[in-house]
Amino acid sequence: MKLQESGEMYLKTILWLSLQQPVVHSIDISEYMGFSKPSVSRAVSILRESGYITVHEDKSITLTETGRKVATSLFERQVVLSHLLMKMGVDEDTAYEDGCRLEHVISDESFEHIKKYLNITDEDIVLSSDPKTGLQRDI
Repeated sequence: MKLQESGEMYLKTILWLSLQQPVVHSIDISEYMGFSKPSVSRAVSILRESGYITVHEDKSITLTETGRKVATSLFERQVVLSHLLMKMGVDEDTAYEDGCRLEHVISDESFEHIKKYLNITDEDIVLSSDPKTGLQRDI
């Protein structure tokens, strides 16, 4: 199933929260994203049914292998695209906002060519709760 942008944002949020705290619950997602509890509940249900997350008996939420792969890919895209925009002269806040939007629409082929052009390897990307600290070196 192809995820909508909103579903991708939920997965990335769950990833970020899981890097900051030991357990993630729907209320954490609601507070982080600024969405109502019913909206988060509906999204969590869809993501669970689609195999992207697991909701445990204690109501904690974890990413499945598939969900983590999607969230990590989105994080990597935001990091690389944001740094590319900043290298081109875009101010940091705008670059991260635009990078977040672009991560959802850029093709795999274009993104891989951007990484190759910038000589960025997978080892250069570090998973963190803040995309501003996700690149190990300047580009």
